[in-house]
Amino acid sequence: MKDRVIMITGASSGIGATLAETVAKQGARVVLLARREPELNAVAARCGKDALAVVADVTKRADFKRAVEQALARFGQLDVLVNNAGRGITRNVSQLRDEDFDEMMLVNVKSVLYGMQAVLPHFQANKRGHIINISSLLGRIPMAAFRSAYCAAKHAMNSLSANLRMELRADYPDIHVSVVHPGVVQTDFGLSALHGGVDSRAIPGSQTAQEIADVIAGVIKNPRADVYTREGAQKMIVDYYAAQDMGEAETKPPFMMPRRA
Repeated sequence: MKDRVIMITGASSGIGATLAETVAKQGARVVLLARREPELNAVAARCGKDALAVVADVTKRADFKRAVEQALARFGQLDVLVNNAGRGITRNVSQLRDEDFDEMMLVNVKSVLYGMQAVLPHFQANKRGHIINISSLLGRIPMAAFRSAYCAAKHAMNSLSANLRMELRADYPDIHVSVVHPGVVQTDFGLSALHGGVDSRAIPGSQTAQEIADVIAGVIKNPRADVYTREGAQKMIVDYYAAQDMGEAETKPPFMMPRRA
């Protein structure tokens, strides 16, 4: 971890801020991206003198490109990109509007695509690098129908990640692409969801941001393609896709979610 340059999006709070502080304590130099300047600067201050805060909107390709250029100008290298920025939604499929779906795809998929494409030329030139995309259990299984378009966006992001990994494998075996799948995390995610939502910190069984950050830090040290932060999560997903009738599987826990208005 020491002296690696790690770029983290959505770094002004939650998982991103906690990850930044975690890896900085382990000797990494961090490049922090977010839109909220005061909060971003506060996180950077806690990460030490080698932290670089870049106010950027990662849903804009030009902002991501500028951030990568600033990182390279400051440190001369970039080793890891953690695409963490994202946003949820509280809408069933039957309620979705065009603007709801477009927002979910822009924030949760296109921003990740912009980041991957922004760092790839540098990684390819050096024949090494690591992209870590933060997904969700909801990108694998339909546990919360009211998150509809968010689930769809994370499914799409998972697919892009796997396809990039396949694209790079032959010519760039040392460029790793990882996806990390948390469950419910004790952050502002629920409250910040499009159309509002419950406080994620009040949901039983939720994990702390520090637990998630520790898992991501572990993936940075030992790259793996697909990682789950909750014990038993991978088996649950395997069982779901192995079911002869997924519809029947969805009538049983953990898929029986409360109906929302």
